[in-house]
Amino acid sequence: MTQVLTANRLDDGRVVFLTPTGDWSPDLNDACTVSDDDAAQELSAVGALAEAACTVIGPYLIEVLEDEGQLQAAAIREAIRAAGPTVQAGQF
Repeated sequence: MTQVLTANRLDDGRVVFLTPTGDWSPDLNDACTVSDDDAAQELSAVGALAEAACTVIGPYLIEVLEDEGQLQAAAIREAIRAAGPTVQAGQF
């Protein structure tokens, strides 16, 4: 099972993914992927530190699939989150 760490950025609420350089990107394909429990625990620890530093809120691991070199969220909920806001500012 391949996983990535996701959260919401505190300054604008965007869904973001932890990158291999330790930054947070709104692009799922920028995410650092892990395939074992030890690496997943390390990602979770990085997420907890980022949450404590008030960079992101609610970090958690999600399962992803790779298709033709592109990452896709395995769960529909996460696919919707990765695609970006479903309502645009000023729409209502």
